[in-house]
Amino acid sequence: MNLNRNCICLISVVATMAFPMNLMAAPAPIVIKFSHVVDRHTPKGQAADYFKKLAEERTKGRVKVVVYPDSQLYKDKEEMEALQLGAVQMLASSLSKFALLGVKEFEVFDLPFLFDNYQELHKVTQGPIGARLLARLEQKGIHGLAYWDNGFKVMSANKPLKAIQDFKGQKLRIQSSKVLDSQMRALGATPQIMAFSDVYQALQTGIVNGTENPPSNLHTQKMHEVQKYITLSDHGYLGYAVIVNKKFWAGLPADIRAILESAMKDATKYANDIAKRDNDEALAAVKKSGKSQFITLTAQERAQWKKTMDKAHKDNMGRIGTELVKEIYKETGYSPD
Repeated sequence: MNLNRNCICLISVVATMAFPMNLMAAPAPIVIKFSHVVDRHTPKGQAADYFKKLAEERTKGRVKVVVYPDSQLYKDKEEMEALQLGAVQMLASSLSKFALLGVKEFEVFDLPFLFDNYQELHKVTQGPIGARLLARLEQKGIHGLAYWDNGFKVMSANKPLKAIQDFKGQKLRIQSSKVLDSQMRALGATPQIMAFSDVYQALQTGIVNGTENPPSNLHTQKMHEVQKYITLSDHGYLGYAVIVNKKFWAGLPADIRAILESAMKDATKYANDIAKRDNDEALAAVKKSGKSQFITLTAQERAQWKKTMDKAHKDNMGRIGTELVKEIYKETGYSPD
C-alpha cells in the first residue's frame, strides 16, 4: 500500500512539473490584418502604423495588428471583397469605393469644390451626417470606425493645366467614381479608371497623361518624376473610412473592442492632425526636386474651374441623393453656380 501511495505521489509531482508551463502560457493574440494601398509615409500609412502601436500597447499584447501597405496584399478593387470574406479584418478605404458596394451616398465626397477647407469638411465627417453614412455600411457586413483625412487634390500632367481648354484630349486617371468621371468629362478630358498601384507606370509610359491626387500621394509614389506640371487647384477632397469586418468586430471580447475603439479615436486625431502638414511638406519636397513646375490659378481661373465642374454636381445629385447633397451644402455654405 505504501509503495502504491509513493507511486501516486511521484506521478502527481511529475504531472505538476510537466504541465504548469502549458497551463500558464498566454493565449495566442487576436490578429488584425490591416491592408491599404498607399505608401507607409503618407498620412494614412502613418496613421495605420500609429493605430498598430496603440492597439498592441493598450491590449498588452492581446491584439497583434499586421499592417500591409502599398497594395502588398490587394489592389483597390480587391481589398473590399477581401474584407467582406474575412481575408483581412481592417481597411482604410477611399470613400469613392463604397459606391461599388451600392452605397452611392459616399460619392458625395467626390463632388468638386464641395469643401473649401478642413473645418467645413469636419462638420460633415465628424458630425451626424458622417455617422449616418458609416451606419449604411452595416448591411454590407462592414462596420465603420472613423474617417481619416488625406487632403485636397492637385492636378498633374505633362502639359500645363490652367485654362479649361487645356484639358481637351487629356487622358486623366481617376478612381472608380461616377462623380469623378463626370468631373473630368465636364473639363473636356477623358477619364481612365485605374488601380492606384498602376498609376506611376501608366504615367511613365504615356498610357495616361495625368492624374489628380493629394500631394502626399503624388510625392510618395514619385509621380512628380514623370509629371512636368502640377496645378495647385485643391479642387476636391480625398479621404478614407476606416472599416472592419462586421462579424469579426462583433466577435471580439467587449473589453478588447472598447480598447480598440479608444486607440482608433486617438489614431484618427493623429491622422487628421498630420494630413495638412504632410501635404505641405510633400509639395515642398516636389518643388525642391525641380522635376515639376507649379501652376497657381488666379481667382478668376479657379472660379471658371468651379463653374465648369458644377456639372458633376448636377449630373450626380439624384444618384447620390438630393437631400443629402443639399444638407451638406447647408453645412459647408457651398453655392452652385
